[in-house]
Amino acid sequence: MELNQQKELFSKAYVRAVAAVAGFSIDPLELDFDSIDLQITAGSGEGSVYFPELKLQLKCTSRDVIDGDYIRYPLKVKNYNDLRKNALVPRILVVVLVPENLEEWLQQSEAELCLRNCAYWMSLRGQPETQNIANVTVSLPRSNQFTVQALKSMIQRISEGGLP
Repeated sequence: MELNQQKELFSKAYVRAVAAVAGFSIDPLELDFDSIDLQITAGSGEGSVYFPELKLQLKCTSRDVIDGDYIRYPLKVKNYNDLRKNALVPRILVVVLVPENLEEWLQQSEAELCLRNCAYWMSLRGQPETQNIANVTVSLPRSNQFTVQALKSMIQRISEGGLP
């Protein structure tokens, strides 16, 4: 298997683990034609939106993209444009950072399963158009870690009619 395929599978496993602990289901999408890899669906929800949903574009990298308080990730223009649109179901970008050495991505023992390193999220909705042809460097705040609590908060806001 190619390394990029392993990164794709690892990022999906990471998000699935977070969603499982948060109590949400993951719906894999058959085709990724509009820059969406997975969809998270909550139960009936506590707000005015019944069965709130969130769509995710996943990226995984071992490159050094940490720059102070931000993750600076070069995103393809097509993905950037798809994610900045005003879609009915909110969309976010999730970037999973992994160690350079594949064997360090996962450690396990009888006591724990450790996935390395961390995932960060950002909504690109409403971002400006770009004149770039290939990539747009997006700056994800390092404070936006994709955690169980962060996902629960996003889904709660969506269930109340808001955005992630």
